[in-house]
Amino acid sequence: MAEKLSKQYTIDKEISLEGVGLHTGQEVKMTFKPGAENTGFIFKRVDLEGAPQIEADVNYVVNTQRGTNLEKNGVKIQTSEHVLAACVGLNLDNIVIELNASEPPIMDGSSKFFVEALEKAGVVAQEADREEFVVNEVITYHDDESGSEIIVMPSEEYQVTTMVDFETKVLGTQNASMNKLSEFKSQIANARTFSFLHELEALIDHGLIKGGDLNNAIVYVDKEIGEETFEKLRGVFNKDNISVKPNGILDNLTLHYPNEAARHKLLDVVGDLALIGTRIRGKVIANKPGHFVNTQFAKKMAKIIKAEKRNNVPKVDLESKPLMNVNDIMDILPHRSPFLLVDKIYTCTESCVIGVKNVTMNEPFFVGHFPGKPVMPGVLQVEAMAQTGGILALKSVPDPENYLTYFMKIDNVRFKQQVVPGDTLIFKLELLAPIRRGICQMQGYAYVNGKLATEAVLMAQIVKTKEKI
Repeated sequence: MAEKLSKQYTIDKEISLEGVGLHTGQEVKMTFKPGAENTGFIFKRVDLEGAPQIEADVNYVVNTQRGTNLEKNGVKIQTSEHVLAACVGLNLDNIVIELNASEPPIMDGSSKFFVEALEKAGVVAQEADREEFVVNEVITYHDDESGSEIIVMPSEEYQVTTMVDFETKVLGTQNASMNKLSEFKSQIANARTFSFLHELEALIDHGLIKGGDLNNAIVYVDKEIGEETFEKLRGVFNKDNISVKPNGILDNLTLHYPNEAARHKLLDVVGDLALIGTRIRGKVIANKPGHFVNTQFAKKMAKIIKAEKRNNVPKVDLESKPLMNVNDIMDILPHRSPFLLVDKIYTCTESCVIGVKNVTMNEPFFVGHFPGKPVMPGVLQVEAMAQTGGILALKSVPDPENYLTYFMKIDNVRFKQQVVPGDTLIFKLELLAPIRRGICQMQGYAYVNGKLATEAVLMAQIVKTKEKI
């Protein structure tokens, strides 16, 4: 169930970091910039013509080999997870992430430097409310091939537990937990990425980890190392000497935690689940997580949330006294019969309005619109939705009778159910952003018989008139 409980957050000013991409080895500059309300996390490739954008959306995931890689219209972003984890871990909602290459800088292989930069930029509240998906029942995703499983269950806040079993003597079984989001900065953000030696050799042979060195990845030695391998590693990492520590990792690094690998897997889960696009209030338990299973679970969650939003029929007691009856509505709206298409308003807050239209056989449009099988025209459903939204828009001015609202734009219109004589249409309109300079943008839904009938994104302008209509 979706709820709006707190304000959205972004950063106060832009801030940049520079480094190299782990796999590409390219020098890269990354700049965090404040994001507009309700835009989420957006990657922007400033090195390409037109500076194309890729939203942090799980539908753009194209590859999960050695990281979560996004692609939109041929434009790519590689290993997005560490940056996104930092954004979520600092409780941010809207950030623009500018890059002059396809891959963010690996830094030390964790989210630590991203968190520090974002904090330095300053976290600020925005006007828009944050939407949160409240988990009311257990949701599960299981991958038969790997045996990996992720579940989310009801909880008072966002929590994550990872359980990993690498089936190797050097690493074995590890667990890590984040009981509240505020723990991310101090307990999870500095957990570095890691690899097993046999994976490292394969990556080197395939020309990957060009930006790797012994300062940004923990290497667990899960096999005997011959002199030939040592020689190869010395060459790749440009080191005169490389050895194996007693705890089974290559030298030059000291573990931050005995379970640093499990903590980094938790970091990856937080980053990958950011691609859902909606905050989660629930406890995530990930057994043997990886980028593939994380993003598959994110896709499942995104579909569930989208479906629930569409089918979240407002609870309206049609027998109760409305907030506004038709006479009250005519005091605000200029429309009159037969073109006044909303009968009652039951709720009207600063950001949401709920109205009702009783569809009778006497509607004039039924005379000529499929008279043998009367169906309410879809365009009139959108118009009725817009009139309901007009109440919300005009309530923002002190003298609404002296203003009109005009359509500017309609997007993403979808018709799901037929509306016929005898139906009762329930409209729900929500502001997508605060009204500024008279511009009002709303997400609109129309429900009939407990199901979504019509949805659309509407934009209108509030215009003052010289005389009362």
